[in-house]
Amino acid sequence: EMGYETGEHAPGLKLGGRGAYKAAHHIIKTHAKVWHSYNNTWRSEQQGMVGISLTSGWGEPVDPHSQADREAAERYIQFHLGWFANPIYRGDYPEVMKNYIGKKSAQQGLGTSRLPRFSVQEKSYIKGTSDFLGIGHFTTRYVLQRSFPFLQVSSYHTDQDLAELVDSEWPAPGPKWLYSVPWGFRRLLNFIKTQYGNPLIYVTENGVSAKVQCTQLCDEWRIEYLKGYINEMLKALNDGVNIKGYTAWSLLDKFEWNKGFSERFGFYHIDFKNRNKPRYPKASVDYYKRIISANGFPNPREVM
Repeated sequence: EMGYETGEHAPGLKLGGRGAYKAAHHIIKTHAKVWHSYNNTWRSEQQGMVGISLTSGWGEPVDPHSQADREAAERYIQFHLGWFANPIYRGDYPEVMKNYIGKKSAQQGLGTSRLPRFSVQEKSYIKGTSDFLGIGHFTTRYVLQRSFPFLQVSSYHTDQDLAELVDSEWPAPGPKWLYSVPWGFRRLLNFIKTQYGNPLIYVTENGVSAKVQCTQLCDEWRIEYLKGYINEMLKALNDGVNIKGYTAWSLLDKFEWNKGFSERFGFYHIDFKNRNKPRYPKASVDYYKRIISANGFPNPREVM
């Protein structure tokens, strides 16, 4: 979306209402081709697995008693996670995506929907092409129904007919988009269990970046974020969600898209101004080491 819709990321194309859908369409078909290539050529010898990693927030209805808000929250998830997961696990784009984009395309006088279609053969070829589902998750939004007026040029966001809100009481230790809302993680994982037949899940990204640089490397807020999200993942495990592994994001400070080196997700602080790029452990390093060592939360009464 940022590469082919808004142009914020490479390749910087602003193909409003079309580009992101076309790019995603090619990604999904290419993913399927790679899976089949491995399945037919190397699986019997190597016994490996091929999956896809998708990043999605959770959408919670502002008013859970409002059918319009509940449907808007459902659209939020389907336009994010379902966009890619639904073809792979169920054989086609989510019905709500096809309906909303098709309706808005017709209002624009277009002969066909801006959302590309899979042929019958492509649907069959794509469905089932994932041995595991990788999930990247960082934050949650409250969602409510919002109808956009007729637009001659629509966009991925206006196609969804919804608005996103945040709670002022949610901790916001990192960038403006990343609020700490651990309970959304459990709900997302349970949605995947219900929607896609409880697939094998590897959490491939979960973490928070620094809003301001702390020269003392005191990232207690990252510790609290990890504690909250890992705890909700453990609850999801108890719910029966098929989670196999968890990867915190990230080991090192790194180049972060159009934010460059200014947005720091790492357990280890990197001095980018130094030619040798020395690395310094933040406070969260020791805490996460203890989680790994104990394969669970460290005992707060334990003497280290």
